[in-house]
This record gives sequence, C-alpha cells and structure tokens, in this order.
Amino acid sequence: MEKQKIEDYIKRLSEFENNLNNGEDEPDEFIKELDSLLRILSSDIQESYGPNSITLPVNIKKLHPAAVIPTYSKDGDAGLDLTAVNITKDKNGNLVCETGVAMEIPRGYVGLLFPRSSITKKTLSLANCVGVIDSGYRGEVKAIFKPTAHFNVENFEEDFLEYKIGDRVAQILIIPYPQIKFIEVETLSESIRGEGSFGHTGN
Repeated sequence: MEKQKIEDYIKRLSEFENNLNNGEDEPDEFIKELDSLLRILSSDIQESYGPNSITLPVNIKKLHPAAVIPTYSKDGDAGLDLTAVNITKDKNGNLVCETGVAMEIPRGYVGLLFPRSSITKKTLSLANCVGVIDSGYRGEVKAIFKPTAHFNVENFEEDFLEYKIGDRVAQILIIPYPQIKFIEVETLSESIRGEGSFGHTGN
C-alpha cells in the first residue's frame, strides 16, 4: 500500500476520534462511517499484502549448464516444478534425478519436495515420500525415486525412459514453520477426539 494512502487512513481515523470525543457525530452515524472506512481499509490491505502479492526471495545457484530455475506451471500453483538435468541409478537401485540447482532457503522456512501428479502414470514413487530440505542445506536438490513392483531394475536403461532429461520430475514448496518448544505437562486438555487412533471414525 502506498505511503500516502496509509497516511490518509490515519488522518481520517484521527478525525473520527476527535469528532467522537467532541460529540460532533451521532453514535449511529459515526459507527456507519467508521465501518465503511474499515471495510475499504481491509480491502486495500488484502489487495496490497494478500498471499499472492507477497514474494519470498530465495537465492538459487545453477550447478549445471542445462539447469532450469524452478517455475510455477500455472498461476495459483503452490509448488514450483523441478527439471532433471541428469538421471542415474544409485547403489540401492534408486533412480536419482539431479536438478542441477542448489538453493539458500531462508531461516524459518523449509523446502518440501513432492512428486508431480504425473507420478500416477509412472512405475515409480518418491523414495522418502516427502523430501525435507532444511534452510542450512546448500547441496544439489535431487529427487530420488524407488521402483514399484512393476519396475524392472535390471532393465534400468529401457524402463527409466518414462522420465527423461529435461522432464519436470518433482515439485518443491517453500513454506514457513514455527520453532517448537515442548512443554512437559501431567495432563492434556480435553478434546472431542480424545485418544481415538487410526480408523476411529470408521471407513
């Protein structure tokens, strides 16, 4: 929001306060005018500082000449697509998609690595289900997949062609997280669920 607009709102609110203290406005009329102003202010704040208007700068470094800076596929997407620049197999038979980029995630944020929805068409799954990239990590971002029962590890070169160099193979979300401090207590507050565990609500 522009500085001048903020100053105008402050001035108008100050006038409301003075008029109310001096008894110059009827209470009902005052409330209506104040409500109208606050609605406009709320709308301006949402437009200026809403989720889609705030960007988080993240330093990123290309480690490979063919590396692609992660981007959103569509407006409103939460995850940024990661592109493979090299594909190998590790000693455990996992399939390693190297992205050729390293990033400096700000302190207080974490990078979460997920497969793309197209994984449903593959005979692969992300080895650790969700990758966690801490803010202190400065190495290459890699998506490591494990073969499903239908994948022939011995025939790696042929089967893994379902993902090729240059394909978007995963997506990353960078989100804030709180610093947790556990407080040991003797009892916990009551809740509707209580101690209900897996399947407690039925199928």
